[in-house]
Amino acid sequence: MARLNTIAVIGGGIGGLTAALALLKRGIDVDVYEQSAHLREVGAGIQISPNGTRVLHALGLEHALSDVQVGPSRKEIRHWSTGQTWTWYELGPTTTRRYGTPHILLHRADLHGILAEAVARLKPNAIHLARRCVDVIQSDQHVEVRFETGEAVRAAFVIGADGIHSQVRECLFGPDRPQFTGCVAWRGVVPMQRLPAHVSQLLSTNWLGPRGHVLHYPIRRGELMNFVATVERSDWHVESWTEEGTTSELANDFQAWHPDVHVIIQNIDTPFKWALMVRGPMARWSKGRITLLGDACHPTLPFLGQGGVMAIEDSYVVAACLRRYFSDPSTALARYEGIRRERTAEVVRKSHSFRRQAFDAALDGTDAIAASVTQRWQQALARDRLDWLYAYDATALQI
Repeated sequence: MARLNTIAVIGGGIGGLTAALALLKRGIDVDVYEQSAHLREVGAGIQISPNGTRVLHALGLEHALSDVQVGPSRKEIRHWSTGQTWTWYELGPTTTRRYGTPHILLHRADLHGILAEAVARLKPNAIHLARRCVDVIQSDQHVEVRFETGEAVRAAFVIGADGIHSQVRECLFGPDRPQFTGCVAWRGVVPMQRLPAHVSQLLSTNWLGPRGHVLHYPIRRGELMNFVATVERSDWHVESWTEEGTTSELANDFQAWHPDVHVIIQNIDTPFKWALMVRGPMARWSKGRITLLGDACHPTLPFLGQGGVMAIEDSYVVAACLRRYFSDPSTALARYEGIRRERTAEVVRKSHSFRRQAFDAALDGTDAIAASVTQRWQQALARDRLDWLYAYDATALQI
């Protein structure tokens, strides 16, 4: 089936749907092909910093987001063992005044559903399920996408938004070779009503420890608490968000941590674990009429909270480039990469560096953490470190 004025997006996650919406908003026809038989996201939270909400608001989603988001008052730091607390970064109105758009906390499924509904309003039949891409083949005039079902479609361009294990990336550049970081991550969500009042606060909490890190924050209007933890371990190398663990194994990874950490752990029905892998920035993302976005081309460790936001920024920029240079594929995709490559590479590098900072063995004692807060985590330094991220405006770039 030939659709030579259409763009095929491979992957129906947050990045793929944001790209589809941005393209449709610009009057470009698009079809999204998702390998799953059901359109859904994992049960986890996502932080959208001002550089991401700026894009989502520009795509007309501000009102829909306001129904499900949490606008946290601040980020705080707590000592892994004593529970001593420091304010790290003011959010809420302070962030909105500084950057023009808010920092918000969401359930990934809520954001995913909002994007899917927005795409469907513009093109009801845009999303195609149970379409696992197995190959992409291109000529000067079009790209052919082949699916596991035996079906094939042709499009003017293909965008691989198919995540960290991208088949489109493998077709273009061969298999990748990720390196294990020596860390395992855990995730889970807890109904807020199960937690004591002093834990169920509308703020983001980072627990610093010598060989581990815990983050928790409220999502879905404050009805749920999202929990993400990382720990140094060498015995788990599966890089998948859907591998189930047990609360006892999770609790064992954080032995002797503060009771507030454990009250959250004990109320997680099903925790999930995955190995954290690191990949170096790619030298190029595109060939001919095919390109990549998000985790497909610059997967990043979670320590800056920017993985999903980078996919959102990518989506807006690639749509703008394709709109302007639709008849000139090499210029369109070269411009997209030229705008995005160094910024996303810097996020990858800084996230890896931040992991080392968060896992400093010297953080074992209260005095060491207090000194670290003074030297590395104080608000003025945080603003300096984060301004380059948060002030970026993908909607105002000269394409």
